[in-house]
Amino acid sequence: MGWQLVATVLSATGFWVLLSGSAAVSVLLGGLVGLVAGLGFVLVAQTSNSATNAGATLRVALRAESVKVGASVLLLWLVFAIYKDVVAIAFIGAFSLAILIFSLAIFVREA
Repeated sequence: MGWQLVATVLSATGFWVLLSGSAAVSVLLGGLVGLVAGLGFVLVAQTSNSATNAGATLRVALRAESVKVGASVLLLWLVFAIYKDVVAIAFIGAFSLAILIFSLAIFVREA
């Protein structure tokens, strides 16, 4: 999740310098939506009972993924409904980047 935050802050800084404050806020909101959705996934996956077989593991993964998707949809809708100055391309781009980084976490070795 640290890489998501770093990418979001760097992207927001770049958009602020190159475009506007609204674009930077849109990037921050997009990254935060992805971050919060990923956090929901992690919390559900960690609080579920230890999976003892493949079926239980799959159920935990599907439950966690459904929480991530549900949180994403709700938060995306809230941002578009509340923040009237949203720069859609920056917002969706940052959200997509945050979700992509979360998906690539499987390739990071534990320290």
